Amino acid sequence: MSLWISSFLLGLSLAAPVGPITAAQLDKGMRYGFMHAWMFGLGSFIADVLYMMLIFFGVVHFLEAPLVKTFLWCFGFFVLLYTGIEILWNARSTDLSTRSRQDKTLWSSSFSGFLMSLSNPLTVLFWIGIYGSVLAQTADQYGTSQMLLSSLAMFAGIMLWDVGMAFMGSSARRFLTPGLFFMISCCSALFMIGFACYFGIKAFHSLF
Repeated sequence: MSLWISSFLLGLSLAAPVGPITAAQLDKGMRYGFMHAWMFGLGSFIADVLYMMLIFFGVVHFLEAPLVKTFLWCFGFFVLLYTGIEILWNARSTDLSTRSRQDKTLWSSSFSGFLMSLSNPLTVLFWIGIYGSVLAQTADQYGTSQMLLSSLAMFAGIMLWDVGMAFMGSSARRFLTPGLFFMISCCSALFMIGFACYFGIKAFHSLF
């Protein structure tokens, strides 16, 4: 039980730091409501699970290859830059008086979360550093049989955080004025563009 609780809290704390994924999920909640924000978080969660499974089964060396890292830096740069510009472009056109869902499906929200998390190099580096260490410690203290339990508890913590962020974003929609929403959208977009520039610089240094 102590292993489950500690792993659950670790998963919750790992998901908590504000990054481009959290900013995009909150934006989804404010624009389209809870289900779209939750599906975005679910797509991101699936990408996390994919990376964690690769590490769990020992394929981490593939992710550490210089060519793969360079590809991820470049891919992350383009995805976040496109997303940030799109949010800036649509910031003024969003009508808060209606549930603007006709141009978005739950599937597209989920896929955009999956793509953004999959293309985020920080996700890869984060899970290699943190999850790899957790697996090693769990195997050393509790044996390999408990590694799956620890992983499932971490998944539960991450999922709870995603639900909380989706609820927060959709709830905030009720109290937003168009001007405040525009400011929040611009901050979110600039935050993503800033990360995109960081990824772009990393990709440039990797290539040259």
